[in-house]
Amino acid sequence: MNQIREYLNRPLVTGILGLVVGLILGLVVLGWGLWPVRWYNAAPGNLHPGYQDYWVRMAIISYGNTGDAATAKVEFDALGDAGPQALAQVKAKPSGLDPNLITRFESAISTGAPVVVETAVPGATPTQAPTAASRSNLTTLLIVMCVVTLLVGAGLVVYFVLQGRKRAGGVEPATQMPISAEEPAAEWAGYTPPTEQAPMAQFMASYKAGDDLFDDSFSIDSPSGEFLGECGVGISETIGVGVPKKVTAFEVWLFDKNDIQTVTKVLMSAHAFNDPNIRGKLEAKGEPFEAHSGGQTVLETATLRLVARVVDMAYGQGALPESSYFDSLVLELAIWQKQP
Repeated sequence: MNQIREYLNRPLVTGILGLVVGLILGLVVLGWGLWPVRWYNAAPGNLHPGYQDYWVRMAIISYGNTGDAATAKVEFDALGDAGPQALAQVKAKPSGLDPNLITRFESAISTGAPVVVETAVPGATPTQAPTAASRSNLTTLLIVMCVVTLLVGAGLVVYFVLQGRKRAGGVEPATQMPISAEEPAAEWAGYTPPTEQAPMAQFMASYKAGDDLFDDSFSIDSPSGEFLGECGVGISETIGVGVPKKVTAFEVWLFDKNDIQTVTKVLMSAHAFNDPNIRGKLEAKGEPFEAHSGGQTVLETATLRLVARVVDMAYGQGALPESSYFDSLVLELAIWQKQP
């Protein structure tokens, strides 16, 4: 799963995947499955050779009944370049036609210049071809949807390629807030950084009671734009019943693409941390630590180090035990890349 996530974070891979999915949906599912193209009003020259033979036979029979050489030539010329071959097939296998009639038909069509006409049924007056307004609405809709799908896919490819170039040029994502070495150290007061260097990336996760789907995650990229991993904070455990949820513990996690496991620690309320049952249950998810303003914990993987610091927090008030659930929490996640 982590390997798939890593590939999906590559703009070019995501763009190509979007284009392929668009082509499959537009061409295969819609074009061939739901609304396949149906041909109609085809010219005689586009018919299968066997049906072209039938066309010539009907033209010969019509000529034998009417003796109209002009109409016979019109009907024969409708076959275009396929006409001589179809006539040769009929001459080779008359199948009940009078050979003399075939000869007279051949003589009739061999005189005069070719006549360009619309598709006509032998023995009938040629009719005007259907106009564009009479085309199938479904066919038009299919064409439009295919074009839109291709344009959207191409747009996604261009967008992700441009984003990849920006990141490769040193532009960080909007959620990532690198701290310059020139910034005052007072911003980091209250704890000692793991190194003298400023963190490679810094994120702020903010929770407020009522956000029952709280789950913040952040991509960790190198200054050159290389994907290194991910980190985040999410709800781990609630207490009591009803809505909104009463969150008593959060999970802080760090994923390193160069490590085989994701490191997790559980940030607990004072009540949960001191309750043996709750604490014992949550210890299976990760190492527990009690939340208090200014408190911090460190998560380490093979190549990354994360310092999670509680910037601000407040407990909710109600019928539940004191200091048992959070009303708000602001957590700072600072990332350093370990030196080889």
